[in-house]
Amino acid sequence: MKSDWFKQAVGYQIYPKSFRDANADGMGDIRGIIEKLPYLKALGVDFIWVNPIYKSPQVDGGYDISDYYAVDERFGSMTDLTDLIAAAHDQGLKLIMDLVVNHTSDQHPWFIESRKSKDNPYRDYYHWQPATPDHLPNDWISFFGGSTWTIDEATGEAYFHVFAKEQPDLNWHNPKVRTAIYEMVRYWLTLGIDGFRLDAISHIEKAPWDFKLKSFEDDDPWEPFMNVSGIEAYMQEFKAIFDAFDALTVGEASGVSSKAAPDWTDAEKGYIDMIFQLEQNKRLDDGHGDVAAFKEVLIRWQEDMQARGWNALYLENHDNPRVIDSFGDGSMASAKAFAVAYMLLRGTPYIYQGQEIGMTNFDYTSISQVDATDTIYDYEQFLAKGLSEKEALSQATQNTRDNARTPMQWDATQYAGFSKHTPWLPVNPNYLKRNVASAMASDTSIFQLYQFLIRLRHKQVSISHGQIRFLFKETPAIFAYTRGNGSERSDEFIVLTNLSDKAVRLDFDSTISDFSDYICLAASQAQELSKSMILEGWDYLIYQKNQNKA
Repeated sequence: MKSDWFKQAVGYQIYPKSFRDANADGMGDIRGIIEKLPYLKALGVDFIWVNPIYKSPQVDGGYDISDYYAVDERFGSMTDLTDLIAAAHDQGLKLIMDLVVNHTSDQHPWFIESRKSKDNPYRDYYHWQPATPDHLPNDWISFFGGSTWTIDEATGEAYFHVFAKEQPDLNWHNPKVRTAIYEMVRYWLTLGIDGFRLDAISHIEKAPWDFKLKSFEDDDPWEPFMNVSGIEAYMQEFKAIFDAFDALTVGEASGVSSKAAPDWTDAEKGYIDMIFQLEQNKRLDDGHGDVAAFKEVLIRWQEDMQARGWNALYLENHDNPRVIDSFGDGSMASAKAFAVAYMLLRGTPYIYQGQEIGMTNFDYTSISQVDATDTIYDYEQFLAKGLSEKEALSQATQNTRDNARTPMQWDATQYAGFSKHTPWLPVNPNYLKRNVASAMASDTSIFQLYQFLIRLRHKQVSISHGQIRFLFKETPAIFAYTRGNGSERSDEFIVLTNLSDKAVRLDFDSTISDFSDYICLAASQAQELSKSMILEGWDYLIYQKNQNKA
């Protein structure tokens, strides 16, 4: 039986380009990660997920891989990587890397060969179809906008890509492709990494090319390549390899519903250990995060996976703005409330770099401060519609991925201790007060709160493995639940959070038998658990059943 250590564990996501620059070239690197491993150990996390460091043209932040077996020189060497694996293990930390196998870079040798001729041995490694500008194989739309097909003049056919045209999709129907991919997976696991985050894994199977979209408005435009029937066979083949190495696996599996997720993550029959869902980041018309939708999505996923399967929990990642601004009001109080809300749910939490010190979005004053190509494109489109430069910049950068990619703020020295050279992205000016050094020195910092929450997950079986029951479902701003062991008196912990800046009155029903059974374990403002309570804006309270009481 595969071990389930990950149920007590907490992960930490590293975006290498922005984490720590050890060689003073302005860009983060592997040696920088090694340097900061003691910090991660002090935080208390159990494993790290490192975003792509493979050889890549960097069209899509390293998710366009040109060599599966090489480390990109921007980040270091293979020796640096093996040193990182060893150093992490010495610290008691496991390490997982991205596995990007839906597509490659168009600079990968397989694709370079594939596009040379129709009878090239590598032609069938990708999806090629006869096409003209007026008659593409179908009308499918890519995630990056526009057609999923790009015509290649050399052979007069089109190749398929669900992302950028520089990221052609691999043909998983070809057994040679699968053999090559599985060989690569075994290579990395044999090298010593502890598992993978499977990027875009639910897209590797496609519907027949004649699948028709009725309309962009009525249908999911990505349905033809989202968890399409037939993918199960590939995932079973993956599972055999993962199980042989007892590898930790987390899937980015968009299109897999909360109802279907247990089949993907069941302890015995599932393919992977856990899934990231992408539904919780919905926005209101003003661009701010939709807290009510956030709550609804998390509750649905928790309840649908209570009997079987496992969640991967997160607030931030390399593709989304900082939660303190996008869902909170910019205050540290709001960041703390969201931290408590998600860290004690059923699943394995991931902390994104800087989240544990309350890093914020960047206040852009010029488009020259932006690196993300999709944001620059949006800016130009807003200008074309007649917006002023200031208005276009505000609209384009509101939810830009660069918000999460500004350099990690280590201390109050120049460039926030990230580098001794001008960084590839500007440092947020608030680094002078908001940095790791000051957070670690404060008894009331969000860093200290994360340490406490991690320790709680490590020590309390009711939280790591227990059941969950939600309270006040119909109160939009209140995210509240109990955690227990499933017995008759199962509510061993009660977690209350107010995810708004307005006070909310709570009147409990009869589901809690004796309020005096509980002691306040942690709180923004301590108060006894009672039948009627007032939670001020951004309040959080964690109660534990008094173990000394008969």
